[in-house]
Amino acid sequence: MDGITVSEAAGRTGWSARMLRYLERTGLVVPRRSGSGYRLYGLRELNQLRSLAELRQRFRVEIADVAFAARLRREPALRAAVETWFAANEDPLEWEQRKHERLLAA
Repeated sequence: MDGITVSEAAGRTGWSARMLRYLERTGLVVPRRSGSGYRLYGLRELNQLRSLAELRQRFRVEIADVAFAARLRREPALRAAVETWFAANEDPLEWEQRKHERLLAA
């Protein structure tokens, strides 16, 4: 298969053409482009779309959740910031205590 258009891919996978464009912007499924700039979905992209739909259904996650997880993998600074936040907030009671201390000091 050389590649199918976004509307054909939408019809075959159940995703809307608009959602396919969103998935491309988030970097989750990136089709190649024709010489004139049209999106061309091959077997790899169609399989990615099908497995993404299964992932959403199986784990009840939103696309935004998956897109954020992808950003965490691609952006070390974001990953480090999130890890730092979790480390600082492991004890919710301590976090609340610090929050109240900051409010009283203000």
